[in-house]
Amino acid sequence: MRSVRKRRLQRKTDYKARLALLKSPLPRLVIRKTNRYVIAQIVSSEIAQDKVLVGKSTRDLLSNGWPEDKKGSLKSLKAAYELGKLIANEVKDKKIEQTILDIGMHRNIHKSRIYAVVKGAVDSGLNVKVDPEVLPSMSEGKESKEKEQKIEEEQK
Repeated sequence: MRSVRKRRLQRKTDYKARLALLKSPLPRLVIRKTNRYVIAQIVSSEIAQDKVLVGKSTRDLLSNGWPEDKKGSLKSLKAAYELGKLIANEVKDKKIEQTILDIGMHRNIHKSRIYAVVKGAVDSGLNVKVDPEVLPSMSEGKESKEKEQKIEEEQK
């Protein structure tokens, strides 16, 4: 019993939410934030064990075309969105079509980095049960990129 209280006090596990997630037969899309990166995993729960089927981090974006000069922005919304697309493409090879979202002990803040990962996964064809209103609009990134290109052209 001591370990249960210990993990709850350390803010590592919400046992009520975990039990609800484990009862589902679907794999979980687990998203965790760090100070520098965002981590996404597809996890299936089997008899008292969690098995990671696919795991990616925003560090993996560097080997998948992320600009080297933007290396410091691996925790941005755009990086999180690209991570969602990357993990959804990996999952297609494993024949997984539907997942449930597991944000752990992170706060449920709409239009955050967590939901940017979900938006990227949904846009790439992964079916995740989530309210569309909490997903960020990624068109803002396209608009800022166009503005950036205009400024660069004017400076030349």
